[in-house]
Amino acid sequence: MFARDRKTPIAEWWWTIDKQLLAALLLLMAVGMLLSFAASPPVAERLGLSPWHFVIRHAVFDLLAIPVLLGTSFLTHRQARILGVVVLVGSVVLLWLTLRLGVEVKGAKRWVSLAGNTVQPSEFVKPAFAVIGAWLFSEAMQGKGVFARSIATGLMFIIVAGLLLQPDIGQTALILATWAALLFLSGISWFVIFGLAGAGVGLLFGAYYFFPHFAKRIDTFINPEGGGNTYQVDKALNSLLEGGWFGRGPGESMAKKVIPDAHADYVFSAAAGEFGILFCLCLVALIAFIVLRALSAAQQQQTLYARLAVSTIAIQFALQCAINLAVNLNLIPPKGMTLPFVSYGGTSTLAIAFAMGLMLALTRMRPEERMATGLPIYRNPAAVPAE
Repeated sequence: MFARDRKTPIAEWWWTIDKQLLAALLLLMAVGMLLSFAASPPVAERLGLSPWHFVIRHAVFDLLAIPVLLGTSFLTHRQARILGVVVLVGSVVLLWLTLRLGVEVKGAKRWVSLAGNTVQPSEFVKPAFAVIGAWLFSEAMQGKGVFARSIATGLMFIIVAGLLLQPDIGQTALILATWAALLFLSGISWFVIFGLAGAGVGLLFGAYYFFPHFAKRIDTFINPEGGGNTYQVDKALNSLLEGGWFGRGPGESMAKKVIPDAHADYVFSAAAGEFGILFCLCLVALIAFIVLRALSAAQQQQTLYARLAVSTIAIQFALQCAINLAVNLNLIPPKGMTLPFVSYGGTSTLAIAFAMGLMLALTRMRPEERMATGLPIYRNPAAVPAE
């Protein structure tokens, strides 16, 4: 089935997929499952649920995510674009429907109920926008689409408007960062870069004055003694300190047992209490390997679209991880941002699987896609002779 000389889809997939990147992603998923066993039972018990409630659901989400990851990785570049358009249109429509039909949680409407399950459309908007935005920018850079860059910018504004009305400042920041990454990778001038940086600072000030919940988090972060609720942050920091270098051992961390979101946004802090700082450093190294491997693979692609899309997805993944880790370390104000494949969350897990599947699909070196570029068929781009 996997013989190199066989022309089956599975054999072709096996010999063209980035096996190291795939293995790293599956390992990250396994780490998330391990930490679910360690962190989620106390949370479930506090909520009056079975101790294994979140563990079982986390396992179910992973079992659904693996086919999404692997299935998406079989796509050709053209199929990835088509699926990206379908997912982007569908998720943007759901994003706006959420404002009217969504489930309100803590004053925000970010979830919509489908078939008895809550779905957060913004999670799927991110990878779909990265792929379609990359395609539009690549068309503009090659002179094939005069208004392609403007269309991408228009899509960004439509998405951002829907996110701000929910409101969801964190996802808004990621979409803006995705668009900014596409602009940067497409070769804009430093004058525009500094202008965008200034606009970003201005947007932060605007968010502070127009969104009270955001302002409250900023005020509490700057002045923890001012009366804001810092319970979860304090307990997360206690868990980080409690574990030391090697941790207290599975089930032995005391601080972890009182962190409200130990299974979700603060799973990194829970991991530190159980398994120690060295384990957490290994987890960060695994995430860094995935990002650097993806960026390296992006530079080897023969099409501008693939280079932009893979780079943008990798940057998006890195930013989400960085935000989650920074919150756990109390370097930035608290924000409900999951740690990909590690935190509990159905929509997040499936959306990350979709994004990583697209990344694997776009980094495969297929003969037909090399022929489309007019280059000879070589497995290693470095082996292509100079013309």
